[in-house]
Amino acid sequence: MSAAFVFIATNKIREGRLADEKRRVPGWVDFIEENEPRLIAFHQFLSGDGTEVEYVQVHPDSDSFEHHMRVLADGSNLSYTETLEGTTNIRIYGQPTATILEILRRAVGPDVPITVLPTHLGGFTRQATTEDATSSD
Repeated sequence: MSAAFVFIATNKIREGRLADEKRRVPGWVDFIEENEPRLIAFHQFLSGDGTEVEYVQVHPDSDSFEHHMRVLADGSNLSYTETLEGTTNIRIYGQPTATILEILRRAVGPDVPITVLPTHLGGFTRQATTEDATSSD
């Protein structure tokens, strides 16, 4: 069994567009959830100063991430380009395919660092149960 494929991208928010980004995210998350049934986790986090967001994606394998890239190319209206200025950093945990690296490099350009940590030394993914989510210690 292959290890999870984790993708993290940092994006700069366009000047004065933070409120628009906050309004855009729920629909964006719904679109991704509806079109990517194999995706394990998809989250967006806002920096403390409100100038950047990070997308954190956990896929079961690199094929799932390639599917994500096709969903963006085929079905997305790319609404994020209205609120996000551009990607400033990418980190990949797992072994990306040549196709993934080529698509990412075309999308972000040669100046955006793409760091790949290809070797999974160990770990696990735990799925929270309903009981876990509702219990308080």
